[in-house]
Amino acid sequence: MPARRELQEQLDTLREQLDQTPPLSEPEREHLHQLMAQIEAEIQLENQLQDTNLVDGVNLAVESFELKHPAIAGTLRNIVLTLGNIGI
Repeated sequence: MPARRELQEQLDTLREQLDQTPPLSEPEREHLHQLMAQIEAEIQLENQLQDTNLVDGVNLAVESFELKHPAIAGTLRNIVLTLGNIGI
């Protein structure tokens, strides 16, 4: 499914940004890694059930990274849109 492939590409972009971004605090980094793991689990399971907790968690991350790390926040916004497109 193209949307799932797009989501995986966005996760890869987020990983690259985490490697290149000015240092994040350990809690910020851990939070993003947990969100990425949840998203990847959804991709692997191809679960079509809506998981509002996952989307809510990504939206909260967007808000927390928006000012200090706008590129990461932008990638997270794209992930939220893609999750919606694939029914998660």
